[in-house]
Amino acid sequence: MDKKLEKALSLVQKPARYTGGELNSIIKDKHSVDVRFAFCFPDTYEVGMSHLGGKILYGVLNSLDYVWCERVYAPWIDFEEQMRYKDISLYGLESGDDIAKFDFIGFTLMYEMSYTNVLNMLDLAGVPVRSADRTELSPIVILGGACTCNPEPLTPFADIICLGEGEEVLCEVTDLYRQCKVKKCLKQEFLNKAAQIKGIYVPSFYEVSYNEDNTVKAVTPNNENAPETVQKRVVKDFDKSYFPETFIVPFLDVVHDRAILELFRGCVRGCRFCQAGFIYRPVRERSHETLNRQAAALCESTGYDEISLSSLSTSDYRGLPELLPEMMEWTEKGGVSLSLPSLRVDNFSRSLMEKIQSVRKSGLTFAPEAGTQRLRDAINKNVSEEEIFKTCRLAFEGGWTSVKLYFMLGLPTETMEDVEGIADLAQRVVDAFYSMPERPKGKSVNVSVSVATFVPKPFTPFQWEPQDNLETVVEKHNRLRSIIRSRKINLSYHDDHTSFLEAVLACGDRRLADVIETAWRSGCRFDSWDECFNFEKWMAAFEKCGVDPAFYANRKRSYDEVMPWDHIDYGVNKEFLLRENKKAYTDETSPNCREGCCGCGASRLTGGECDACD
Repeated sequence: MDKKLEKALSLVQKPARYTGGELNSIIKDKHSVDVRFAFCFPDTYEVGMSHLGGKILYGVLNSLDYVWCERVYAPWIDFEEQMRYKDISLYGLESGDDIAKFDFIGFTLMYEMSYTNVLNMLDLAGVPVRSADRTELSPIVILGGACTCNPEPLTPFADIICLGEGEEVLCEVTDLYRQCKVKKCLKQEFLNKAAQIKGIYVPSFYEVSYNEDNTVKAVTPNNENAPETVQKRVVKDFDKSYFPETFIVPFLDVVHDRAILELFRGCVRGCRFCQAGFIYRPVRERSHETLNRQAAALCESTGYDEISLSSLSTSDYRGLPELLPEMMEWTEKGGVSLSLPSLRVDNFSRSLMEKIQSVRKSGLTFAPEAGTQRLRDAINKNVSEEEIFKTCRLAFEGGWTSVKLYFMLGLPTETMEDVEGIADLAQRVVDAFYSMPERPKGKSVNVSVSVATFVPKPFTPFQWEPQDNLETVVEKHNRLRSIIRSRKINLSYHDDHTSFLEAVLACGDRRLADVIETAWRSGCRFDSWDECFNFEKWMAAFEKCGVDPAFYANRKRSYDEVMPWDHIDYGVNKEFLLRENKKAYTDETSPNCREGCCGCGASRLTGGECDACD
């Protein structure tokens, strides 16, 4: 570590964020590799080190002998000030080298509110933020992650975008780059070849035209190598796909400081508001034998004493009855606890409760999402009130006294009666506890009600829907707060302005790029953090660029409107999404994938195979 950096780190709050050198971090000889890859997470070390996708891609890239992948996290405000004052460039944690000298600078985008951090990190690296201003072969700026299902607001800043799952396609892209580097190809030559790799989107190869009403008219390829529609990439054989046998062990507490197992990808449920439930289709599972082996290896190599069984709906994993006993044979002996997040109300059984009861006794979290049965049917939650109260009673009988319930406000077709139903449902959960003769003696119940504002997202049945305007959201919050009277119920809700901006960016087109850059240049960064978010600066940026944010967030779209992301194929047919949208307005549910296939079309990505329909 040079003296300039050492002096800067002595002046920041958490220097361990920026030193590297953790257990299991990968060090290579930079002179013996052909490709250097900076894997950037546009948030703090604590958040980025908890991201499972980053752990997988870090491992798979470093498994290639010709690639050295290093980690880079967004420096917090105090360290950024030191970096700019002392002229310290953004560097890789493993080597300490400036990432401007790397071949790839890759960003994983998991949340729209991190967009300004992408630009800020490029700037801290001394790299021009716009792709058009980067004319050399390196560095190539590549984006990936969940938000790239609609990458349009960030397209002017990216050279290439990886759509879908990155384990295989990143290896192909780095191999192509290595060949081009040896041949001394120009950047344009590399992009021409990269555009022909399935799952790779080159934004500069497409032109966007607009109608007079500001809607998108068409997205048209301007390069013969660019397909009209870019299809996302998926890993077909998930049981044999790469998964790291070790994780880097951080020096300081991170958000999820534990080993993590990915049980399966995709979701069988089809909740109409949930983007993850559609963009990660088709469903693919790992065998319980594979998972047990991976879990043991992770705990052995890291020393972790907690392991989380991760998926979009953990209790929907069909191998859970076999997996839990197999794991408990060695976890109980080794003092390793199991965590089962994402439990479903409708399949929380007594046997499952008894298993998790033996390894943990923290609060239970469930997501009814809506306060009335009518609205739960409209959003296809497929959870009945009877199942909700049965689950809560089971939990109370098992000794739990703390339950957290997640809801959404502003869902399509919602009325004020539905809003009031949230308070009513929470009160009835409290009453259910005190009506039980066998309830835990000497203990009171605590019901936490967490409310998020509905955000319309691409590739969901609700992509055509508007978000409630800010005045309506505030009115609903006030109404809900006014009718919750029990001290046993704690109410919290997401910031209204953040949800509004999230909706704008999620459903935006390329015209938002100027707004994002303007907001960043005015000082916006870490917009997902309350202490940093500045709504006024964002609104000033929209005004300066002549863009109406309500056009993207608060406008209902017609079924025949061209969406900014219609040239991207994430596997789920638009016709299927449209049918599901229409069902919402008649409160009609659709079966989950294991009860009956609804023909979403995602199985074509894996040759017609879908674990949900087996």
